[in-house]
Amino acid sequence: MCGILGVVARSPVNQLLYDGLLLLQHRGQDAAGIVTSERNSFHMHKAPGMVRDVFRTRNMRSLPGNMGIAHCRYPTAGSAFSSAEAQPFYVNSPFGIVLGHNGNLTNAEQLKNEMFRTDLRHINTGSDSEVLVNVLAHELEKASVKLRLEPQTIFTAVANVHRRVRGAYAVVAMIAGYGVLAFRDPYGIRPAVIGYNETPYGTEYMVASESVAVDANGFRVLRDVAPGEAVFIDEEGNFYSQQCAPKASLNPCIFEYVYLARPDSLIDGASVYETRLNMGEKLAQKIRRQYRHLQIDVVIPIPDSSRPSALQLAAGLGVPYREGFVKNRYIGRTFIMPGQAVRARSVRQKLNAMSMEFAGKNVLLVDDSIVRGTTSREIVQMARDSGARKVFFASAAPPVRFPNVYGIDMPTRAELIAAHRSEEEVAREIGADALVYQDLDDLKDAVRRANPRLTSFETSCFDGIYITGDITSDYLRSIEIQRDAKRDSSDDDAPQLDLNLAA
Repeated sequence: MCGILGVVARSPVNQLLYDGLLLLQHRGQDAAGIVTSERNSFHMHKAPGMVRDVFRTRNMRSLPGNMGIAHCRYPTAGSAFSSAEAQPFYVNSPFGIVLGHNGNLTNAEQLKNEMFRTDLRHINTGSDSEVLVNVLAHELEKASVKLRLEPQTIFTAVANVHRRVRGAYAVVAMIAGYGVLAFRDPYGIRPAVIGYNETPYGTEYMVASESVAVDANGFRVLRDVAPGEAVFIDEEGNFYSQQCAPKASLNPCIFEYVYLARPDSLIDGASVYETRLNMGEKLAQKIRRQYRHLQIDVVIPIPDSSRPSALQLAAGLGVPYREGFVKNRYIGRTFIMPGQAVRARSVRQKLNAMSMEFAGKNVLLVDDSIVRGTTSREIVQMARDSGARKVFFASAAPPVRFPNVYGIDMPTRAELIAAHRSEEEVAREIGADALVYQDLDDLKDAVRRANPRLTSFETSCFDGIYITGDITSDYLRSIEIQRDAKRDSSDDDAPQLDLNLAA
């Protein structure tokens, strides 16, 4: 998962891009980059680290221009901490192009071979985003007439990108001397939203991963980028759009609503906060239907993304909602800690239990999901150490049983706690007296209730159905081999996603 941002404005955009990246920081904390354009020249600064650490005053002053794109990165392909893989990526032939990408290309290796043998382009990093910018550059060259670009030419190039590329991708790109381009894969897996701002000098436009970056910066949400659609805003602020995929359908990643997106965002017209409230309501209905025997005294969320679900769950059960954990926001994210033992210790550094909310009570802990189970096990034990009589656990998401290949760096099946275990076995593994998982149909309905126009979702990590239709057992096996090799070569210090405590 990553955060992308593109702006065409009537005044300098460096501060606007920086502020937007801060609002999208939750989508990627390993690297950040901004590129602006002034008089057909690009100005770039990018580096590993958090947004506030990457950009200093001197860096901001070196980013002039009224047009630009920005990116914050969490690695899902390529190496974890290589500064060469910070985005946006740049190519200078045949046009100056910079590109930022959220998602994952499932045919990146095939495209690399095509780039080398047919397109005569060289890929220098392990990032699929570098592959994507080179594919786009090649298709723009093929579609252009005498190396001149018109909006229709650009849309033709994007249509050809769709024909060649597989996987999930939401993209912002900037073409020197022309404008900002945004497009989304034909399945609409990863999100992208368009915002606008009316000024005395004309309309300004923004494209971002989430609506929070739009409205918190004073823009108004216009609409989402449609699956397969390309949007182009030229340097003068003229807005063009066209559907570039013949068979497009909207299938947003349902994990955006469970965990990835901020609660104050709209994703494809659905309020993330509302969907999480609905998830809690669905869990309450399931508990009343199937777990009436549980004597629950209090409902406690595991901060932060599970709070809305826990709040509505408590209301649905008619039991008190309490904050039982205090979160230390100044410690590193646990899923990038080296090794299980260090991650487990980090849980107790990041969360501290308040004994008064646990002592002598039957506690229902609520989390957004359970992936590897490491932090869930530690948190259950923390509740017991704080005096809980019984500890029940509820997950707002169904069991995660399959790897995600569309932009979330989830573990392999061997590392997923629910991959080969029943609900009761997972409960024993994490030390809970009972475990309640959300049903997948209920999760889908929770999102649909926030926007009834959403009829289909990308849910592969729960059901193993990969919507792009190109994921084979051999492909999944190759991912496992790559992860194992990376972990072995780095002495078990490769980033490993444990979603329970992500900021």
